[in-house]
Amino acid sequence: MAYDFKDRVIVITGGAGGIGSHLAREFATKGASIVAVDLNKSRVEDLISSLGLGSHTAIAGDLTDRQFTKNVVALINQTYGRIDVLIPNAAITTTDRFDVRSVESIERELDINLVSPLVLIREAIPLLQNSSDPRVIATVSLGGIFPLGETPMYTASKFGLRGAILSIGMDLADKGITIGAVMPSATDTPMLHREAVEGGNSLQFMDPPQKTAAVVKCFIKMLDKPKFERYPKVSESWLVRGAMLAPNALPKLMPLFRGRGERGHLKFLKDLEKRGIARRNGDNWVLTEDD
Repeated sequence: MAYDFKDRVIVITGGAGGIGSHLAREFATKGASIVAVDLNKSRVEDLISSLGLGSHTAIAGDLTDRQFTKNVVALINQTYGRIDVLIPNAAITTTDRFDVRSVESIERELDINLVSPLVLIREAIPLLQNSSDPRVIATVSLGGIFPLGETPMYTASKFGLRGAILSIGMDLADKGITIGAVMPSATDTPMLHREAVEGGNSLQFMDPPQKTAAVVKCFIKMLDKPKFERYPKVSESWLVRGAMLAPNALPKLMPLFRGRGERGHLKFLKDLEKRGIARRNGDNWVLTEDD
């Protein structure tokens, strides 16, 4: 049965980002009330203004600030009295290698990608319990399955988030809260654009990055037919099954695909150049917005 979005209160963190903003726009057109939480005040306010009619709310702040998280939940309670769907979606990635990055940067990436989503879910449970059909759908990643050498903290955070969501989903199922995860591979978003110019993991470019619409479609399917996990690309769900059967083979097998990934990476950069998003700067690439 198709999920009824009308008058549902849907909270999206990273709401002004690539995936988050597309989710917000799609769900708003279906009649949902959107609460978009994002670090960037102007972008999240612009997003909410663009949604048109409806009871929508922009909240700007840092979810690694525990008091801010409490304030977010309090404001939602005051405005709506419940949360029908919570989508912990905010995340960052960096290409700084593990042996040279600061301890503080390690802690912050893990906090944003792993700790903060779990804290928010915990704080939101009373408002989820006020819903007749409470859902939590976390944006995880295929990086929660496959080790990515160039982005170890992103990988660690997504491995952890995936495990936590599976465990919490089992724990809260008998309490009426449905919890699951969407597992996108590389998606054509500003975060991936930045990673591409900074020299991120080439293996994620073996195939052209998927469009955000495919991820949105997967979220809708998750709402229509809840599962612990869904993959925007069905073929990747089978890839994951194979990886789970032979995890010790991954370090040997993954380098075999690096050449294909590097070619795909360069092709993606050239596509970004055609679209005016990136440009060459000597031997390197930069985003045009950084000029």
